[in-house]
Parts: sequence; C-alpha cells; structure tokens
Amino acid sequence: MELYIHLPFCRKKCRYCDFASWAGMEDRMEDYVAAVIREAQSRAAALGTFRPETVFIGGGTPSVLPPSLLDRLLDGVFRLFPPKHGAEITSEANPGTLTADWLSAAQAQGVNRLSLGMQAAQPELLRMLGRIHDTAAVGESVRLIRAQGIRNLNLDLMFGLPGQTEAMWQETLQTALSFTPEHISCYGLIPEDGTPLKDDLDSGALTLPEEETERAMYDKAISLLGQAGYAQYEISNFAKPGFACRHNIGYWQRVPYLGLGLAAASMFLRPDGSCLRETNTALMADYLREPGTGRESEAASGTDAMFESLMLGLRMTEGVSEAAFEAMHGQPLSAVYGKKLSQLADRGLLIHEHGSWRLTRRGMDIQNTVLVELMEPDA
Repeated sequence: MELYIHLPFCRKKCRYCDFASWAGMEDRMEDYVAAVIREAQSRAAALGTFRPETVFIGGGTPSVLPPSLLDRLLDGVFRLFPPKHGAEITSEANPGTLTADWLSAAQAQGVNRLSLGMQAAQPELLRMLGRIHDTAAVGESVRLIRAQGIRNLNLDLMFGLPGQTEAMWQETLQTALSFTPEHISCYGLIPEDGTPLKDDLDSGALTLPEEETERAMYDKAISLLGQAGYAQYEISNFAKPGFACRHNIGYWQRVPYLGLGLAAASMFLRPDGSCLRETNTALMADYLREPGTGRESEAASGTDAMFESLMLGLRMTEGVSEAAFEAMHGQPLSAVYGKKLSQLADRGLLIHEHGSWRLTRRGMDIQNTVLVELMEPDA
C-alpha cells in the first residue's frame, strides 16, 4: 500500500491549476491538520493499520504549512500508518515558500525526497502562469534542500506554454540541469476548464504553440536529458539511475493507495483484479466538520479494470508485463487484447519483447490514439 496526504493551502493560486487548493486560508490550517488526523484514525479503525512503502505529500503547496503543524500532521498520521523502513517519503514544495525550518521539520518526520515546482526559467512565463518565484528562488531552494542533506530532488517543468518558444524550453531544461536534480518531470500543459489560463486561451488573449512546436519541445527534453544521464522511465518522467519515483511507479502499476485530506483519492484492489476508488469531498467546510464523510465511490471491474492496467502500464517505458497482467486479472493479456496489440505492433506503435508490451517512440507521440483502439478487448 501507498499513502497520499493532501494539503490544499497555497501562497497564491496558479492560473493553470484546477486542484483543490486555495490561497488565504491560513486560519484553517490548524483545524485542517486536526481533521486529517481524525480521518486517519477513522481509516485505521475501518481498514486496519498498514505500513506504507511510499508516502506522497501533495497539494496545494505543502511548504506553506508552518513547521510545527507539519510536524503535528505527520506525527499523527505516521503513528497510525508508520512508513516501512526505507520508504520513499516525498513532499511537494514551491520556491519562494521553502525555509530551513520547514525542511528540518519535514526531514525529522522522515521526508527524504522533495519535488520542487520550477516550471519555467523565464520571468514572463512564470508571471503568465501565476507563479510567485523566479529562477534565483529555485536556486536558493535547491541550496536549502542540499544543505539539509536531502539527496533525492525532483524538478517539475512545463512545456507547450502560451508564448513559449523552443529556445525558451531549451533554456529551461539547461537551467534545470544546472541544479543537478536526481529527477526531472516534464509535463505538457493541459488547459483545464474553469482556470484563468483557460479563459485567456478561449478569449484569444493567449495562444498555445503549434502542435509541431510542442512535439519538438518534447523531443528536445528526451534528447537533452538523455545526454545528461537521465533515463526516461515514463512518458513525462526522467531520472538518474536509482532515482525513479517509487510512489508514481506504484500508481502506474495499480498498487493500492490510501488518500487522506480534502479531495484525496484512494484505490483498493479486490481479489479478482477489480478496484474500488473513493474520493473525499472537495468542500472545506464539510471536510473540517466531519472528515471522511460524503466520499464518492466508483468500482472498476472486468474489462474496465483490465483496460486501466493497460492504460497506466503503457505510460511507462518498460510497458505492461504479461505475467503481472495475468496475475492481477486471471487472464493472459494475449487472450484479451492479443489481436489488437499485434495490429498496433505491425503499425510500429507497440513492441513486444521480454514478456512485455511497450509503446515505441512513435507510439508515445500518439498515445491517446493507441489507447482509443485498446478501449475494447478483441472481438
């Protein structure tokens, strides 16, 4: 099992973000920490305690939580769900909010991996995104992280941004490399409905790069990061040897996880390979009053669960293991999708080797097209 803890507080809401997060709620922080601990207690009573192999603290911006409250939160949760020895414990953080005191509190509770939102190197792009930092603040955050002794650092970057050129993206990549992180994530912008950035795109105030330009940016990331020793292990993620994110790999391989906090999701596997997903309320007042109530539940079974295994597994460069698929679903992958997989391989979109199916480079470029063709099993 894995564990996710959501912290919905931000210094400023980014213009592209549709997550459950808000600025100006500092007066709710103490009550929220107490609510998460109450939810953890309720979950432990219902599910039993377990020792997570990975923990991910996301948001929002976890680094805006005062160190004393971070300590109280993690102490309360980890008493109920103590991480295994050697567990990967990641926290997101943003430049401009990270302090030495916060890092000390995080590390004292076992946090051993930081994911820092750098996003871009150009001030004009950062302003357009609504970020509060500049490149100098990224450098200062990296210095603080290294001074604390943390040697597992991810930098999040974004490409395909309005006004972003290929030269800007190359500069962002090279700036990120200058900070020598162990891991780099490169996410193409997905404009989300209801965000100020999407409104600007819809009105014509901002314009996205051409599709060919965005693809060239992605190719540049693969090339530059590969030359620098970062192996691509998932469509958007690159790591030095030994530093692939274990928490995210678990998600793509359908390892069960428990989510605590506002709008947090959980996933539990059943013996037949089907799964149950639960999502907490996204309403702050409801969560503070009675955390864990009003959860939405959704079950995925049969072909839906098998397609989910295929969809998530194909995000990884190692692909979908035939043995793991059969162990989870009780049917050989070839018996369910064999004809379609072979057809996609004949078109140069998939490769079958070493007992796994994986996307080719061309297949990664048009992953959505591949997945649409696999949504239904063989006739």
